[in-house]
Formats: sequence, C-alpha cells, structure tokens
Amino acid sequence: MDQILILDYGSQYTQLIARRVRELGVYTDIAPGDSPLDAERLRNVKGIIMGGSPWSVYDEGAPVPDSALYSLGIPVLGVCYGAQRMTRDYGGSVSTLADREYGKRPVVLTESDPLFAGVASSFQSWMSHGDSIESLAPGFRVVATTDNGIPAAIVHESLPLRGVQFHPEVTHCEHGNDILANFVFGICSCERSWTMQRYVDEARDALRERVGASPVLLLISGGVDSTVAAALLLKTLDPDLVHLLYIDTGLMRKNESAEVMSTLNALGATHVNRVNAEEDFLSALAGVSDPEEKRRVIGDMFITVQQREVERLGLGDDYFLAQGTLYTDLIESGKGVGTKAHVIKSHHNVRSPLVEKKRIEGRIVEPLDRLYKDEVRALGRVLGVDEAVVSRHPFPGPGLGVRVLGEVTREKCDTLRDADDIYTRELRTRGLYDRIWQAFAVLLPVRSVGVAGDVRRYGWTVALRAVASSDGMTADVFEFPLKDLLEISAMITNRVPAVGRVVYDISSKPPATIEWE
Repeated sequence: MDQILILDYGSQYTQLIARRVRELGVYTDIAPGDSPLDAERLRNVKGIIMGGSPWSVYDEGAPVPDSALYSLGIPVLGVCYGAQRMTRDYGGSVSTLADREYGKRPVVLTESDPLFAGVASSFQSWMSHGDSIESLAPGFRVVATTDNGIPAAIVHESLPLRGVQFHPEVTHCEHGNDILANFVFGICSCERSWTMQRYVDEARDALRERVGASPVLLLISGGVDSTVAAALLLKTLDPDLVHLLYIDTGLMRKNESAEVMSTLNALGATHVNRVNAEEDFLSALAGVSDPEEKRRVIGDMFITVQQREVERLGLGDDYFLAQGTLYTDLIESGKGVGTKAHVIKSHHNVRSPLVEKKRIEGRIVEPLDRLYKDEVRALGRVLGVDEAVVSRHPFPGPGLGVRVLGEVTREKCDTLRDADDIYTRELRTRGLYDRIWQAFAVLLPVRSVGVAGDVRRYGWTVALRAVASSDGMTADVFEFPLKDLLEISAMITNRVPAVGRVVYDISSKPPATIEWE
C-alpha cells in the first residue's frame, strides 16, 4: 500500500497534514523528524512531508532530519519549518521577520510547477511563521511569493525537493487540498487505497493483539470520543471483558447523566457502572481557580475514583485502561510524535501523573489517538453509533470545571447548566446546531449590575461561544443571526435569575483556543 511519510517537528498541524492526505485515500505514517530513514521506515513510502515546528531552524537544539533525506530520490515537500530547514540544510539562510506573517495572506504564483497544477495564479494562503527564507540555497528557485515579496514556495532545479512557507493543510488555505493532491498523486504517483473501513480493520487487529484476554476498563464521559471508543471495543473484544465506567463528576451538563446511561445501554454493553462522585470532585476543586491546576485536580480525581471503583469491581492488576484520547489531546499537551512539541494546555487523560503511571506500565489503550474529531465521527458511523451521538458537539473531559472560570462550586455549575441548556436547545429549535462545530456557554468570574423590574440586581456574566470548523485545529467565530442571538440572550437572563448579562465571544482559533480554559 502506497504511503506518505510525515516527519514531525512538533507542529500542532502535523497530524492535520496526515488527515488531509488520508482524506485523499492515501495511507500516512508519522515519524519523529529526526528518525533514521532506513529501509524499514521507507517501505512503501512514495513521498515525504516535513512538517512545521514551534522551533526556529537557528535555535540551539532545533530538530534536524536524517542527512540522507535529501538524497533518497523520494519527493520531499517542506511545510513552513520544513521549507526553512531544507533551505538552511542546503546552504541558504533563514532570518526573523520584522513583521510576522500570520493568518490569511495572498500568494502569487510566479512560475509554473506541478505542485500548483490547476491552482489559481493568486490565492489566499494560511501562514503562521515569524521566520522566513532570506536567501535561497544553491539550486533552488522561487515559484510563488506573498504580496510583500517573501518566498511562499521554492523548488529545486534538479532534485524532487519543494517547500512552501504556508500551511496547505489548514482549511483556511485556498486550494490547500489541491496542492496536497498534486504532491501526493501528481509528483509522488500514489494510488488511493486508504479508507476508514481499513482503519477500523487495522485498529481491531491491533486491539486484539494488544489486549488478548485481559479485561479492559473504559472511562466513559458520554461524549463522542469515549462513546465511539466504547463501540470499537465492544465490536472487537468479548463484551464480558469490556467494563464501562461512567463517573458522574457533578460537572456534567443538564440531564446528561441520564442520557449517557441510555446511550451505553443501547451499545449492548454487558458491564456498565455509574458512580456518583460529585462530592469528591467539588471538594477537591474547592479554592482552586488556576485552569491548569483545575485540570490536574480533575484528572487526578478521575483516576483516584477509577482506582477505587476498580478495586470494588475486582478486576485485579492486569486490566487495561482504555481512553477516548484524540490526537488533538496529545499534541496540545505536548505529547505528539517525537519530543519537540510545546504544551498548549493539559488534558486530564494525557498528562495526569496517574495516567502517566499506567502508560509507563504499558496498560493504556487509546484506539483513537491518531484521529481528529471529524474522523472519529466518521468512525462512529462506520461502527453504527447513533447519529444523535455522533453529531454531538465536543465536550471537554473536565466538563464544566473548565467552563466555570475561576473557583468551581455547585451553585455556579447549576447556573451554567441552566444557561447552557437554554442555549443548546434553542440552537436545535432554530436549526442552527448542525451548522456549528461547537457551541457552549461559559460562566465568567464577573458580576455586573442589572435591573430586574424595578429592583437592582447583581448577577453573573455568561459568555456564549459558537465556532465553525472542520477539525478543531482552526476555527472561525460562527456568524450568528443577530435576531437569534438577541432572543437567546434574553431567554437566559429572563429564565436564569443568577445571570445578569450575556456576551458573545467573537475570537477565532488561533489566536484563541475554542475552550476558554
């Protein structure tokens, strides 16, 4: 099976490149950027993509590829850092830009090249770099520039080496998929042979080999990720070996626990365990307001309760802990392929010390850890998971713990639950829910003065968030019809007495993240 090898230098977008290529029907494998490129690694590889990086090529300790990379005769495409790395390695120079090129930027093609076959002569790219190619390496020429004359794409005169200083993998980049397709099919001559069904088959084989006859405990949140993970486990292993543990943290949305139990029963699980741990979590969170500390506390409490329940269930020591971890969780926590990723925010299912302990013991099973959210939805459909569950908006593992900003209390959670329930139900009623990637309410640690009737009221402020995205790696604010936004805001302030003011978050990702904490 033909494949594209992606060299990871710590960029958030590395797996997004892999996802885009898989969408084209070609298998991708990701390796640390400094991996030895031996015969085993290069088996069936028809092309190599060097990803981006939070590093600069001139930083001490910056990742460097195997020196054999450029002489393999295999087509190479450098993306952002990859293009700069290629330039520096071949004797060109890279320097810091006076003004960083970030976000949408026009690119103009100055020469023809197979990489841009069928692409408009001018298009909007997506850039995210503070460095740029200052002088070309010998043997390279520029085939595209930005509107300010900075190289946007370079090509070697005689070797199959190319580089772009923008991100074609990001949905905001016009013709991005066409450019990747030109590289994969036109330049690398790959054949389409990769499907989600094939992923399912390989994931199931890997699960059987890894788990054997050992029991597996899956921590269920009720969201898309853990539900699809449960479906995959139940359709792969003996259901008697699969134990589903739902921990009711007290940080769930309104009526969510009852909905979760109904969903789990519909999956045909043999062992479903529900634990009411609201007091445990709220007590542990008392006085904690720092976002990272809240995530750590929630993550540790998840595992503490899990360990307690495992003892009660009598699973012994040889069980596997399964999680619905996605690749976005890994890379935002600095746990992507290789060692060069930076931490953006911690996920309790990735960086918790207790989860790390299980990981060291080799008893963690994460069958979704190379997928993005939209791919998980596609996987769920292949597995026959109900569409109402598959199409549900993402919900963070720490739940309302990271949507109540500042200290978390039962009173604040109840207030947010009521506001979020009104918001979500109205989105469905108005036909807006399925047009939005993710929508939710956030309780801000801010009170403001208001008037209820003739009485002065001092109420909490709720922020509404709604974004449009295809993968969660980048997101634009959803352009809410003003009439709907005004009416929903009025409903919240009228029906939730503790809320005195509603605001709408208009930030995109980046520079913001989708969640507030």
